Amino acid sequence: MTSRHESDRGGDGGGPVADSRAETTGRQVVVFTEDGGRTDRAGLLRSLAGVSRTARSSDFDSSAMDLEEAEVSDALLFDELGVAVVTADPDQLAALRNAAASPDIAVLSVEPELVHHALDTEDTDVRGRIASPANEAATTDIEHFRDTPEFTWGLQATRLTTSTCGGLGVKVAVLDTGFDLTHPDFLGRAITAQSFVPGAAPQDGHGHGTHCIGTACGPAAANGTRRYGVAHRADIFVGKVLSDQGRGVDGGILAGIEWAIANRCQIISMSLGADVSTVSVAYETVGQRALAAGVLIVAAAGNNANRAAGRPGLVGAPANSPSIMAVAAVGPDLGLANFSAASNPVVGGEIDLAGPGVGVFSSVPMPVRYGSKNGTSMATPHVAGIAALWCERTGRTGRELWSLLTQHSRRLPLPALDVGAGLIQATG
Repeated sequence: MTSRHESDRGGDGGGPVADSRAETTGRQVVVFTEDGGRTDRAGLLRSLAGVSRTARSSDFDSSAMDLEEAEVSDALLFDELGVAVVTADPDQLAALRNAAASPDIAVLSVEPELVHHALDTEDTDVRGRIASPANEAATTDIEHFRDTPEFTWGLQATRLTTSTCGGLGVKVAVLDTGFDLTHPDFLGRAITAQSFVPGAAPQDGHGHGTHCIGTACGPAAANGTRRYGVAHRADIFVGKVLSDQGRGVDGGILAGIEWAIANRCQIISMSLGADVSTVSVAYETVGQRALAAGVLIVAAAGNNANRAAGRPGLVGAPANSPSIMAVAAVGPDLGLANFSAASNPVVGGEIDLAGPGVGVFSSVPMPVRYGSKNGTSMATPHVAGIAALWCERTGRTGRELWSLLTQHSRRLPLPALDVGAGLIQATG
């Protein structure tokens, strides 16, 4: 069980303090201890802070909470995760923070609800390769990959071209801006789609989600173009948690994670985040509980660096959670992308793996059909898709799957602070 993080408490003994970079909504994310008992959590909110109108994920089919219906509630309670998002006045907030400070009450933490964004970028500069006398010679031996008529450079660099696996029997959830459900490359695929953005359908009006799903789960053979997708036989779960403007909040993202876990997805891919340094107790707790349930959550490290200008950036939330895999981006020469964030000095803020994230060709909404994007957002679905291949091959999930991915990654002549264990590699 997650321990109480005293270092995250405010000076008044209340909940975690909002990072100075954080964009918040005014609502609060309440995390319950595992021993609190899920049936008592709504009653606990009512007795502690007078929160009477609670919408529970378990009351919805497949735990797919209708956030438009739930908007009339004072609290959204995600039973599987043991987390609630609460609208609280100052007195209610004080009561909840007092509960979090008490070892005798089943409340682990209270923290502000964050706003998150899709993590792609227009930056194509990959001059961020860090050279030193120790690794400068080694970098000259690394090949430069290029898209070919058969495969994208990313599929070549991750050795997907020789893999015999396609993710058969594996469920991959991509929580993003949705998906173009009319895209012809995905006709006949097993796709389950759900929106967690109030008033919006799962259809992608932005393009980011369609691109990420294309990389993670695109077809083995696209019509008239190169192969761009990894887990071409996986079952696709589309969770729209970001609006068509590429913006979303903790409530929607947590609803998407709850839904994915309830539907027994083995991998959750999240190319989104907030540029904050502090670790969210909520996401770390969710990450731990997901791993315990055999679910690996993979998240984009962030695009807040400018390596060419000497600014390494930092891994933001939720990727900076120790139990969520943080993914950096490299370019076709396997040099670090200029925008790719470095490890955050907080515990858990380390980069875990790297993936192809510059000039990544994939699906985009019709009628355009295909396009290239840059970002740690593009690296993340490479890792998620390859995780599905390893899951199919070995049957490993959760923590064991995490270990497999890092053990079999390609070591790069770059600092672990920037690329973790190295470049993700597909199973044979």
